[in-house]
Amino acid sequence: MPTESQEASLASILVARFLRTHNYTQTLDAFLREAGLPANAGQLRDKDEGNVWTIEGVLEEKKAFDQSVNFERYGEDEKEKGIWSVPAPTKPNIVATPTASNILACSVEQWQLPSDNNNNNNEHLNAPSAYLVATGADKHLNLFQTSAGYDPAQSFSGTSEAPILSYAPIQGGKCALLTNMSGQLLLQRGAEILDRRKDHAKYAVKVVTHEDSNTDGSGTVWIATAGWDSKIFLYRTSLTNDEAAPMTIGEPVASIPLPSNPESILFVRHIDTNELILLVSRRDSTYLYYYRVVAPAQLRDSPYECVCLGKQNLAPHSNAWVAFSPSCLALSPLDPGLLAIATSTLPHMKVMIVRLLFPAALAESRDAGADANANEDAEPQTQAAQAFAALSLQNREDAAILIQANTFAPQTAYSTPQVVWRPDGSGVWVNGDDGVIRGVETKTGKVVTLLKDGHQVGCKIRAIWAGWVETTAKGGEVEREEWLVSGGFDKRLVVWKVE
Repeated sequence: MPTESQEASLASILVARFLRTHNYTQTLDAFLREAGLPANAGQLRDKDEGNVWTIEGVLEEKKAFDQSVNFERYGEDEKEKGIWSVPAPTKPNIVATPTASNILACSVEQWQLPSDNNNNNNEHLNAPSAYLVATGADKHLNLFQTSAGYDPAQSFSGTSEAPILSYAPIQGGKCALLTNMSGQLLLQRGAEILDRRKDHAKYAVKVVTHEDSNTDGSGTVWIATAGWDSKIFLYRTSLTNDEAAPMTIGEPVASIPLPSNPESILFVRHIDTNELILLVSRRDSTYLYYYRVVAPAQLRDSPYECVCLGKQNLAPHSNAWVAFSPSCLALSPLDPGLLAIATSTLPHMKVMIVRLLFPAALAESRDAGADANANEDAEPQTQAAQAFAALSLQNREDAAILIQANTFAPQTAYSTPQVVWRPDGSGVWVNGDDGVIRGVETKTGKVVTLLKDGHQVGCKIRAIWAGWVETTAKGGEVEREEWLVSGGFDKRLVVWKVE
């Protein structure tokens, strides 16, 4: 026997209810006879008033849906670059992990291990090699071979006192930086922790690096960490090949206090001035913030507070107080000025492909500000001129949004939206809370593929990674394969390959 809610979804019940409520008695009698419905079909009980479907309600829902679709933006020309390339990873390979725990982060990285896995003193280290890396809620960091079988290569269980949320290898994999749920930043080489700091009061959710290295191996590493204490810290350390003088993280050279928790951070180079910029998104804000990383005068006065060069609105014409937050930022592998963004929109994730609007250099901004102040003293700006300038900026920000599309990946306020590029730039992958990974075409913004058979239905996919991986074939030849790696709260680590 169907329930009332199930009956209300039937078209015939909706039609009967419409005829009954509008007093079309003769038409209702004829409709009930021809449809074979009971005489009381479509009747409303007092307790059901306002809690059932009606034709009018369905039409209102359709109007609301159409209005939301108008805010989406899809590419039309499918003859240019950005078309989803085939073949693409579709075949899941489940990796057997040493322990069963929720996967928090996963990727393929260059990593340096001791020549003897039982040697924890780093007396002899192998050359860095590519490994499948995964961290779990059990505080372990596991490395697996990239060859067929994905045999365990090393498991680190005592390096971190809390689950590791993010990691970033440096020096070609000779060292690695880790952040964990206790707010720590760790510097690891082989099986040894060289240095550790705890500048964040809460979760250190992300660590990113930028290396300026010379041919002799020396250089500088910029490190940025984001924490749920509404702070971002920047560190600057020197590269060296002298193992007798191990690296250290050192004190933070700069900080960025934020009004809300940071969502994602990314180092980028200014396309005009080549200066290093930290791109930041934060919760409850639709803006991308551009922070200047360093100025020579600031280095002499560290720690200093980074200067915000400018910001870019991802909802320039929206009149909502807060529409979404840019939760994950991923830079295109082919275009240094193109950004993929996974948003926190509910109940489904939206993905955006955005052209970065780099602000002018700080010196130029100061000169422009001085000129503006001089002009203001001579001839004050009118309110109409200010409104026109604001509208011009909104139009420029709107034109920078190339794609804004619904992925239909379900998520909640507690989700962690993730987006990664395919290595050829033809599309992006996004995660979901339903155990499905979706492939979105770069040019059109359309969902072109669904990967369903790797994770359990309805589980949360926490982390994804995509890229080229060099593997050794049976004949000993080195082949390059496109991989997609995913980890979820079903405790599965999955490698997706081309069929």
